[in-house]
Amino acid sequence: MPELCKRVGGFTDSVIRRMTRISDETPGSINLSQGFPDFDPPRIVLDALQEMSAGGPQHQYPITFGSENLRKCIADKYSPRLGRQIDPEKEVVVTCGGTEAMMAAMLSICNPGDKVIIFSPFYENYGADAILSGATPIYVPLVPPTYEFDPAVLEEAFRQGAKAIIVCNPSNPCGKVFTREELTFIEALAEQYDAFVVTDEVYEHIVFEPYVHTMAASLPGAYERTITCNSLSKTFSITGWRIGFVIAPYEVAECVKKVHDFLTIGAPGPLQEAICSAFTLGDAYYTELLASYTRKRTLFCQGLHEIGLPHSVPQGSYFVMVDISAFLEKEMFRGWTDLQFCEWMVKAVGVAAVPGSSFFAEPVNHLIRLHFARSEASLQEALGRLRKLKEYL
Repeated sequence: MPELCKRVGGFTDSVIRRMTRISDETPGSINLSQGFPDFDPPRIVLDALQEMSAGGPQHQYPITFGSENLRKCIADKYSPRLGRQIDPEKEVVVTCGGTEAMMAAMLSICNPGDKVIIFSPFYENYGADAILSGATPIYVPLVPPTYEFDPAVLEEAFRQGAKAIIVCNPSNPCGKVFTREELTFIEALAEQYDAFVVTDEVYEHIVFEPYVHTMAASLPGAYERTITCNSLSKTFSITGWRIGFVIAPYEVAECVKKVHDFLTIGAPGPLQEAICSAFTLGDAYYTELLASYTRKRTLFCQGLHEIGLPHSVPQGSYFVMVDISAFLEKEMFRGWTDLQFCEWMVKAVGVAAVPGSSFFAEPVNHLIRLHFARSEASLQEALGRLRKLKEYL
């Protein structure tokens, strides 16, 4: 057999998706590993999907870079937030989820040999995105427990000739919400060292008080070098629909369109048209979405505290990092990796988690990630099962 691609030689499968498969193979387990809800999208969205499924031209190839209706909805929503009029024809590209949005953005700006800054911990796709684009990742640590970065370390990364920096805001997996001051500092370095800022903002509407989400591209002078990647998956609980988008300056968006066209041609036509209904939901929807996740965060974090499991409290997103150091010190678990612990936990107590090592460039083996995008009844059941862990301490 001829030699396979060297770029993927060091990859494993997605650990997040692997844990979902293990959970699926374990009867009755509760999947708190892969971050998708166990509740339905808004009724208006389901009704629109039923209507779109009845028949019509939307069942054929859509415009490759997104249906006209959806691009206009996106432009109308984000123009006020960005403080400029976004052109839906020239500055918006609809993609197959936020995952493709990031990949298309990276392939549009990276040449072989370029370098890309990635904060650690990071969503596991980012390193792969850089490598598949021919670039080399430069990892900059976010220091727990507040997950702040050292400005001097970040600037040193830019000095190494970085072509771009990826900023996940709010951050998966650590739940950090970057402040306006931090984003301003990042954008200033990007301008100084002539680099792009690529943002992943899929959890933009799940930001807990008193924290506030700021779009990096909205900062003064930042739009021309910022590529905003986003998805409708988390906001409207439609992770299986795979509807994402990129907002970028015309020259960048034109390149993203070409990459996207050759990667996937287009996102599903009926789903693009159906999701337009969600943009008619007013501020009350987003207020209730946040209120619901705030209740879930309180319930879940209080439950973990009562069990005695040290954990983070996210500023945004729906992920919690749990410290399993006390278990790994016990004779039963001595020498185990966090992956082995997660594989054991799903079978022993019926709750699936993600090993923290899959998110860190540093040698981190004592954290696991859980999520609370579940009904309150499911979270109560999961907490009841996690209480069984006390038997092993």
